[in-house]
Amino acid sequence: MRAFITGVSGFVGKWLSAHLADHGDEVFSIDESVDVRDEAALREVLRAAVPEVIYHLAALTHVGRSFEDPISYLEVNTVGTYKLLEAARSLVELPKVILISSAEVYGLTCQNKDGDPITEEDPVLPATPYAFSKVAAEYGGLQQMYSYGLPVVLARPFNHIGPGQSDAFVVSALAKRIAAAEISGEKYIPVGNLAAKRDFTDVRDVVAAYRMMAVEAKAGEAYNICSGKAVAISEIAEDLIRISASDIELRRDESLLRPVDLPVLYGSPAKLQDVTSWEPVIPRDQTLSDVLTYWREHLS
Repeated sequence: MRAFITGVSGFVGKWLSAHLADHGDEVFSIDESVDVRDEAALREVLRAAVPEVIYHLAALTHVGRSFEDPISYLEVNTVGTYKLLEAARSLVELPKVILISSAEVYGLTCQNKDGDPITEEDPVLPATPYAFSKVAAEYGGLQQMYSYGLPVVLARPFNHIGPGQSDAFVVSALAKRIAAAEISGEKYIPVGNLAAKRDFTDVRDVVAAYRMMAVEAKAGEAYNICSGKAVAISEIAEDLIRISASDIELRRDESLLRPVDLPVLYGSPAKLQDVTSWEPVIPRDQTLSDVLTYWREHLS
């Protein structure tokens, strides 16, 4: 396939680009100097690439920081997405668009689940500016499909982790602090809310799901990408310390807490698995070990 990726230089984009190339796809992307809000530039690069599928990853992704600058999140995540969709619609042959959203769109829905996993039939109730920007982007994608026939698929990944992820995200941040403590000899690392439970999947499994969706998923539908298991951040922290074979202890830091932090967010991948052969295959210990190794090498 001829594939076009926005956000190719980011954490997920790099893994997706490599995965697509491994499967024989031709991979095209936006030059880093091109702003996703620049529709004219988007039209130009898309017309040159003539993609069969577009993977739209470019976004502001840090949930906590969206409270500090919500307008920027709307401009990039919502307006930027719509401009990409407009540019895609200008092509002679309409490409399939895998619009990468987020499980954060479910937001407060998780409080009404009584411990059950979230499915695509559950309502979206965004609890953060980031989630709101993604909900709006999703509806923009559906509007483009219903009005103009642009085939848009909504991908809703839950927490994905792996080597190379920014330390702005909890698992990578914990691994970095542990690796730094190993080097410095520190006995404590600061942590935020460890009680929250999330659904973690290795980024390498996530990008495999994206490609399968491009081949097999139905336009106009949303699909959860997740493990189907809720894991407490405290368990992740303990696993990282166990893998590091250190005696590092955790110390709560109030500055690391978010204004809104959902207690439990995990989903069911059943709908995706009904239409593809996808399932996560990389064990969590391997992922955590790879993340820790990445930070040891990076810091040293």
